Amino acid sequence: MPAVNAATVRSRSLEEVHRSVNVSHGHWWRRMFAFAGPAYMVSVGYMDPGNWATDLAGGAQFGYRLIWVLLMSNLMAVLLQTLSARLGLVTGRDLAQACRDDYPPVVRWILFVLCEIAIAACDLAEVLGTAIGLNLLLGVPLIWAVAVTAFDVFILLAIQRLGIRKMEAFILMLVTIIGVCFIIEIFLCKPSWTGIASGFVPTPLSGEALIIAIGILGATVMPHNLYLHSALVQSRNVQRSVEGVREACKFNLIDSAVALNCAFFVNAAILIVAAATFWTRGTVVSEIQQAHALLQGLLGTKVAPIAFAVALICAGQSSTVTGTLAGQITMEGFLRFRMRPWLRRLITRSIAIIPAVIVIAITGDKGSYRLLIMSQVILSMQLPFAVVPLIKFTSSKLKMGPFVSPIVIRVVAWLVAAIIIALNAKLVAEQIISWGDAAGKMRPLVYAITLPLAAGLAALLLWMTLRVERAARPQAIVSADEVADAAGRMAQQFRRIGVALEAAPADAAMLAEAVALTKVHGAELVLMHVVEGVGGQWYGEQTADQESRDDEVYLKTLAERLGPDIARAGGRGVRPVLGYGDVARELVRLANVEKVDMMVVGGHGHRGLADLLRGETIGGVRHGLTVPILAVRGTPGRGLAATPA
Repeated sequence: MPAVNAATVRSRSLEEVHRSVNVSHGHWWRRMFAFAGPAYMVSVGYMDPGNWATDLAGGAQFGYRLIWVLLMSNLMAVLLQTLSARLGLVTGRDLAQACRDDYPPVVRWILFVLCEIAIAACDLAEVLGTAIGLNLLLGVPLIWAVAVTAFDVFILLAIQRLGIRKMEAFILMLVTIIGVCFIIEIFLCKPSWTGIASGFVPTPLSGEALIIAIGILGATVMPHNLYLHSALVQSRNVQRSVEGVREACKFNLIDSAVALNCAFFVNAAILIVAAATFWTRGTVVSEIQQAHALLQGLLGTKVAPIAFAVALICAGQSSTVTGTLAGQITMEGFLRFRMRPWLRRLITRSIAIIPAVIVIAITGDKGSYRLLIMSQVILSMQLPFAVVPLIKFTSSKLKMGPFVSPIVIRVVAWLVAAIIIALNAKLVAEQIISWGDAAGKMRPLVYAITLPLAAGLAALLLWMTLRVERAARPQAIVSADEVADAAGRMAQQFRRIGVALEAAPADAAMLAEAVALTKVHGAELVLMHVVEGVGGQWYGEQTADQESRDDEVYLKTLAERLGPDIARAGGRGVRPVLGYGDVARELVRLANVEKVDMMVVGGHGHRGLADLLRGETIGGVRHGLTVPILAVRGTPGRGLAATPA
């Protein structure tokens, strides 16, 4: 099977949970349970609030007629998610990383932008779903409920700190709640079982039915889930052998089939409830809030609307977790750029909240429903740009080795891709014509903008489909002897070592390391401290407050105590230096002025929110200097964070 090369090791998917789950011990059913989880994380994207909007619209307007679209979409999802899992397990690369490895920079950037648009559209659905659920259950005005969803980043932070298995358990709990709520709904609405059976027979699609069908497809086979699944499966510590990977692929197929069939049940239940409750009575549903309000009146019980709202909130929150992970994976995979999860979450959520607030402010609550459906259409239109690379990569003997997709799977996969592309092409054509007709005299301008863009994306998709695979450039293999010899030649003799002190107990650990290095290298030790109080910030060297005087005495005393010992060991003495103002910026300035060729800094050991509240210095020092930096973990101190140097 293909070897995982050095480049792969240096850029792992979801580094913090990579190969963190042991799957090699116990009976087969225990190993299968250890593999279970990634597909359930993915499955929440198949039952998010965007699905609710399309399923409700389909059931209320067309009865049971579109159940076959749900079934077809689910079968497509099982196939594509299985291919995604195989790509991650066999190659050790997620789909975004594989695209980066295989495509030129321009194509990578286009794919990244398209993927970000899809993730923003998905997050828009999550925002609206959670907000509508809060509005229905607690009576919070919709526009304020949308604003509240910005703070679910703190829920996500808390869950992520517990590890991948706890996160999977949390998601499974929410999925279970959603399923139970809709079992109750189906029991209360008493659907027509013959009508349900007839819904599995395919029928022609056009007009509004086509838009809703494509929305269902986009809401079911979600592009960001293909990136997500290929990364999540790498959280399992799979034995890197043909037998180990084959077992992992088998258990992940079972995991995908079970999880996605649960998602199909939820989607079908939503459509069936809408058909049995609204379509049979000729009731037009134009928003989720209306569906919630009508449930009690039509079914005669308060249980139905409560279960509806609870399930909607759970759907929005579960999708929030997976959407953020997908965003992290695509950003790191396409760009090799890491961003703190809470910051990534806030940026994505802000992109979703802004259009939601604008639409609700202009059109009222009814606009949120149409916005939900359009978000799923956007997802569907981006889907071919994730599906085509996935099929190409998993059909490649160079990438997959003995796990390359069999010819039958390749034919079916390309047939699925052709259906997705054809449906999207028909929708785009109809939409451009509709925009042109609505524009009147501005029709030429509409065509001048939309037609070149559509043609360009179609050309890109055709190029990706027909592109002949080229063998990857061989990775340079360096022997251990060569690395050891190079390290010996590069060994550096430090002449001046700086240490950033806090005037706190943590200084002891930093000084111990700095003094030891000073003795070994026969160097001069430069004691640095930054006066960061109000006086230091405003008056700099001119300040003469108590803090600056105390700090000056502190450094001089340390120099006097340490100087003789360092001199006896062959060092060049100790020099105290004070700085004033911003800690990171001033430490960089002092290090450059003093010409230190090594820095020792300390950390308070916090992460996440604590870094945001306490400040984060090591990162600023690291990026501002080119000399080696030694980070020493100590007790909590002022302004220094335990960020790896």
